[in-house]
Amino acid sequence: MKLVIGFITYGDLTAKYLPYFLESLKKQSFKDFKIIAVDNTESAENPNKKYITGKYPEFSLKWMGGNLGFAKANNIIINLGRKHNPEYILLLNPDMILQTDAAEKLVRILDNNRELGSVCPKILQWDFTGNKKTKIIDSCGIKETGALRFVDIGQGEEDLGQYDKAKILGPSGAAAMYRVSAIKKASFIPSPCQGEGQGEVQYFDELMFMYKEDCDLAYRLKLAGYKSKLVSDAIVYHDRTAGGKGKGDMAVAVNRRRKSQQIKKWSFLNQQIIFSKYWSLQSLIGKLSIIVYQKKMILFILFFEQYLLRQFVQLFKIRKSIKKYKKSISSNI
Repeated sequence: MKLVIGFITYGDLTAKYLPYFLESLKKQSFKDFKIIAVDNTESAENPNKKYITGKYPEFSLKWMGGNLGFAKANNIIINLGRKHNPEYILLLNPDMILQTDAAEKLVRILDNNRELGSVCPKILQWDFTGNKKTKIIDSCGIKETGALRFVDIGQGEEDLGQYDKAKILGPSGAAAMYRVSAIKKASFIPSPCQGEGQGEVQYFDELMFMYKEDCDLAYRLKLAGYKSKLVSDAIVYHDRTAGGKGKGDMAVAVNRRRKSQQIKKWSFLNQQIIFSKYWSLQSLIGKLSIIVYQKKMILFILFFEQYLLRQFVQLFKIRKSIKKYKKSISSNI
């Protein structure tokens, strides 16, 4: 088995996309793959299960009994997928459609470039309501802007090919193909005293329920010595629920107004986890940049988003887990 393709479903949020998404998978020109889905829906009888088992009984579907989050559910997919000994794993959001040759082009690049630990397709925005493919960029990969902060390259801009040669840190979690041997090297096993699910290999950090876990894995792959590449002629279309446009502090502030409080809580906490995990690896300039950013961010939330201050309490509660994660990661890379 060359490739495992995995995705997560969750109630009505994903069920409406499945007819389009799964049809685009079946039409892929690359055929040597197995599909694994993890269902995070609370109810065992739900529209995702009904559609997948009814239309695509050959797909593997595992119901989890509740919402485990992005990181843990994808770790389950990877661990299930590794039983088939694939070379690569393609993780996708189901709110997207793929061009017929997308998987083939991603596999070809990994086959021909052993230094790559991951590849990213060009992700353009999909107007699902109007059933229209657009030329607006969703992501051309993740880049580090400095001070352990990360952005989706080109998000919200019209695609004119301006990022086709862009250097990336790693792929967006919306659509990412990983070399199994690479993520195995960047993985870690948390200490047995950390609670539920101990002893399981983690690729995405399960302290991060959702958001920025793709940035964290991309950074660990870099630490493990791997590169990543945008495959600009491998095209997928994504109906993103949370995104932004523009650069600079004012654009960031405007974009934040469009996001829900829950998304901002996850994103803020996970950014703090990343700072904590990799602080010691930063240069003096990098540490100063983090301090400046933190001061600006705290000032912003004091005036506009005071509810985020509680995330520092959560960060304090998991401080021992972060310390053990750091030890596990450093011993494996």
